[in-house]
Amino acid sequence: MDQNLLIYVVGGLAFLALAGIGLALTGGSNDAAVKRAKQIKAGTAGGKGRAEASDSNVQRKRQTQQMLKKLRQQDEERRKSLIPQDIKSKLVQAGISMPVEAFWIGSVALGVLFAALAFVSGAEGPPPIGGIEIKSRPAMIAIAGFVGFIGIPRFLLGFLTKSRHKKMTAQFADAIDIIVRGVKSGLPLAECLRIIAKESPDPLGSEFRTLTDNIQMGTTLDRALQQFFKRVPLPEVNFFVIVLTIQSKSGGNLSEALGNLSKVIRERKMMREKIKAMSSEAKASAGIIAALPFAVGTMVYMTTPAYIMELFRTSTGHMILFMAICLMFTGVTVMKRMISFDI
Repeated sequence: MDQNLLIYVVGGLAFLALAGIGLALTGGSNDAAVKRAKQIKAGTAGGKGRAEASDSNVQRKRQTQQMLKKLRQQDEERRKSLIPQDIKSKLVQAGISMPVEAFWIGSVALGVLFAALAFVSGAEGPPPIGGIEIKSRPAMIAIAGFVGFIGIPRFLLGFLTKSRHKKMTAQFADAIDIIVRGVKSGLPLAECLRIIAKESPDPLGSEFRTLTDNIQMGTTLDRALQQFFKRVPLPEVNFFVIVLTIQSKSGGNLSEALGNLSKVIRERKMMREKIKAMSSEAKASAGIIAALPFAVGTMVYMTTPAYIMELFRTSTGHMILFMAICLMFTGVTVMKRMISFDI
């Protein structure tokens, strides 16, 4: 009896030992499996978090780009609304002290002169070819009068304006440096502007004299700067107006802001000169191509004048000249747009 009990006890202990070993082994594997599952789950959650963070960054960048684009469009619209397009303002931008009436009288006189020259050049000609009269003289006279009345005065006005703006751009960075040094030495802004008006050559000196005169007459700084930009609608002047306007309203280190602006203007000038040097070959080629018809016509006139003068004496020649001028204008415009770069 005792022996049987002992056998049962030993069997039960053996069973418990085997069960414990099995539970230990399976429990460890389950824990490892659970830990692995938790790690995989955590990794998936981390991947989702990173994906969500990446999407949020992309959306933030897209919103920033849209906001910058909107601000750029608003600035362009503001600049276009501030820049006047009438003849009086364009005369002021070109630095021409001429009444508007005198400009229109000169334009009319130039148009009449061109029309008279076209009329006289086509007064004599051979009889109609094949009995068919080509009525090109009225059209040629009208075109010549239009070119003299609208084309030539506007072209000269644009050329003078562009030349004046080029001089202003070359002098503007030095003027800003004068303001920076004056502000650092303790001078007020109005005194720095008066120094530029006295010491700088035209056209910069005359524009700053007008600016200081407006401020002395009681015009607010903001309004005087807006009038300055209307007279000289350049990006550099726009930057200058924005910096002074913000500083006058919110305060800040004016010398540091203008110093950074001077650096930006000089870098823009260097970039513009670099682009000009890189596009010089294309500009030379365009100039040669544009001058080639005139050079060939001059050489033909020197060798056989009667051959080339048929273009100026006959109605057919007038029509050919008109078509050639239109094609030349189209070609020169296309080449100019191909080699022009805005900064």
